Amino acid sequence: MPRVKGGTVTRRRRKRVLKLAKGYFGSKHTLFKVAKQQVMKSLMYAYRDRRQKKRDFRKLWITRINAAARLNGLSYSRMMHGLKVAGIEINRKMLAELAVSDEKAFAELASKAKASIQ
Repeated sequence: MPRVKGGTVTRRRRKRVLKLAKGYFGSKHTLFKVAKQQVMKSLMYAYRDRRQKKRDFRKLWITRINAAARLNGLSYSRMMHGLKVAGIEINRKMLAELAVSDEKAFAELASKAKASIQ
């Protein structure tokens, strides 16, 4: 039985990995073995950080809401509790956007939250 070299398959596989490694520093974008290791690690980071991003944005929104709520004489937890008691259903993303872009509307929501818990 003749020997099968498999050159085209190997070349295609290596080209695919090196294409993914384009832009990496040093030998990570030229040498196949090192590039393969870095691509695998990069894919792991990407998978992890797609979930991490959701947590990071939620933390950012909470920080912005807390800062704006304290300017209106409330803490974050009292603000959120007051909104819930008042029956105002608005998510944290929109609240944070209001806190940054429209302080007047946020102050109105804060006053409603304050009135509902007193």
